[in-house]
Amino acid sequence: MDFDFTDEQEQLRDATRKWVDKGYTFERRRGITQAGGFSREAYGQLADLGLAGLYIPEAQGGLGMGPVEGMVVMEELGRGMVLEPLAQTLIAGGVLSGYAPTAMQDAWLSNIASGERLVVLAYQERAARYKFEKCEAKATPAQDGWTLVATKSIVPAGDHADAFIVPALANGKMALFLVERTAAGVTTQGYGTQDGARAAEVLLENAPASLITLDGLAALEHAVDIGIAATCAEAIGVMDKTLAVTVEYMNTRKQFGVAISSFQALRHRVADMKMQLELARSMSYYASLKLNAPAGERRRALARAKYQLGVAMRFVGQQAVQLHGGIAVTDEYIVSHYFRKLTQLEMTFGDTLHHLGEVSARMQDTAGVFA
Repeated sequence: MDFDFTDEQEQLRDATRKWVDKGYTFERRRGITQAGGFSREAYGQLADLGLAGLYIPEAQGGLGMGPVEGMVVMEELGRGMVLEPLAQTLIAGGVLSGYAPTAMQDAWLSNIASGERLVVLAYQERAARYKFEKCEAKATPAQDGWTLVATKSIVPAGDHADAFIVPALANGKMALFLVERTAAGVTTQGYGTQDGARAAEVLLENAPASLITLDGLAALEHAVDIGIAATCAEAIGVMDKTLAVTVEYMNTRKQFGVAISSFQALRHRVADMKMQLELARSMSYYASLKLNAPAGERRRALARAKYQLGVAMRFVGQQAVQLHGGIAVTDEYIVSHYFRKLTQLEMTFGDTLHHLGEVSARMQDTAGVFA
């Protein structure tokens, strides 16, 4: 299998990396966090690079690219711990272009690609524990569409988004709906998250909604898998920088008159970090390459990838803190922010224990047996 990236993919990586290095410094990120955790200006700059339209067809103003390009971009955004939820835009582009009726695509996709509209997935509910089938949101037919009654939690940038993709039960079966934030009956309560970004509780009380698809479970599973692949790629970028900063620190920090990077026991720990990073990188590639596979195969692959990434994120983050010592948990030093970002990503779209259960549940009868 050829793992070389095309010239176009490398150009996309280079453009994203240059923006992160020059336009999204640690100081700017800190300022955005202090201002609430989301910057429409920074999000607009991502859209100006064309990144908001990665998964949107060219006919609707997007780039019409695929999972590998999405992976390349999310890796680079992970290096800068970018707070603006581009992964949510990838989800919106994939879901609306793949499942929404033509009229809805024409009304929304070009505005999403240009960055004028931010659409995010609002699917988590209290006590659901990442289980899609535990959905209490209800949809009722109305004269000019549908109305929704729902409470959704931890919605990324929920009090800044222009619309939500919301799963709800319609006649006992899950369907997917689009709800505008400014619609009647929509209330949001925003708050900061552990990694410095922003989320919100979203309350819908007979809020008007537009139907995306009645095959809501399949569409929601696909949406979350897009999110998992993006999260895995973003985590690779975060871990890459975490390891680089740790090595740099060890080369400059001295004990007993020598750099601590010369201590064999510590070098072994760095080697273990590198091994976990590269194993995670291969699983991130695996996740992206399986994103367009049939649903069953795709779901198995994404659960495996998220489990392995969860293990790696926890290990790399904890080792980085241990190798730095006390400075690694201070807000002034960047490693504490990498550690918090990895902790947040490990729980995004299902934590490690959840995906271990998913891997186990999706094992086939011949798993581990060479029949």
